[in-house]
Amino acid sequence: MEVKLDTIAIPVDREEMAGTLLYPAEALPGVLFVHGWGGSQEQDLDRAKQAAGLGTVSLTFDLRGHEPNSAQWHTVSREQNLNDLLAAYDRLAKQRNVDPTSIAVVGVSYGGYLAAILSSMRRVRWLALRSPALYKDEAWTAAKRQLHLDADLPAYRRRPVAATENRALSACAQFTGDALIVEAENDDIVPHQVAKNYIAAFVKARSLSTRIVTGATHAFDTDKSQSDYSRALIGWLTEMIVGGRGAVATERVERHVEAQRIAESAASAH
Repeated sequence: MEVKLDTIAIPVDREEMAGTLLYPAEALPGVLFVHGWGGSQEQDLDRAKQAAGLGTVSLTFDLRGHEPNSAQWHTVSREQNLNDLLAAYDRLAKQRNVDPTSIAVVGVSYGGYLAAILSSMRRVRWLALRSPALYKDEAWTAAKRQLHLDADLPAYRRRPVAATENRALSACAQFTGDALIVEAENDDIVPHQVAKNYIAAFVKARSLSTRIVTGATHAFDTDKSQSDYSRALIGWLTEMIVGGRGAVATERVERHVEAQRIAESAASAH
């Protein structure tokens, strides 16, 4: 995320005023949205529009096994869906107007789990996870639906899991960007312990923010919970992206002022 700075002269009454023009570089931050299991990109479109309003390039997409190719619902694997996510990330990063060093990934439930893994395979600056799911590493190439036949999965999600024991948590342990975790207060699918495992894993993150949406279920199936989630997410993205631009601009100005001071000092010494 870069800010350009030009020193300009502004003519007025046959004289000139010195000015400094700051403006964003042509490349914009990118935001990639990953829906949950059984969801679709339609669920992310409103928030993608809001993110675009912050001056970003946003991308939503449908994982295989979901609309419009829901025929693969019973056979699609985590490996295939991770490949979907990698392909979507690469498409976004290669857009001419996207800064590949400033990409946010927003994942929901299963999409949050995949997004966490993605962060170890691609450059992710901001990682937002809403009720991120957790699965055992075994049977990676098996049909994703089969994972829910494991009678131990609910118990697995209720116990502490170290980052060294799980691929998604291990990825989070290596993540050095900014992270956000949003929980549903009344989540009966992804219990609070899962969020605690993710939070504990982010040991190298530049910053970690957490939110609990009061009264929300895993599906965030009320207008209020959806609105509360949008407010939390867009507020955080605003802080990260707009705040980041401000920090870059401040640093750029400080360097410019220091360079001018050095130049003036050198000129006066002669």
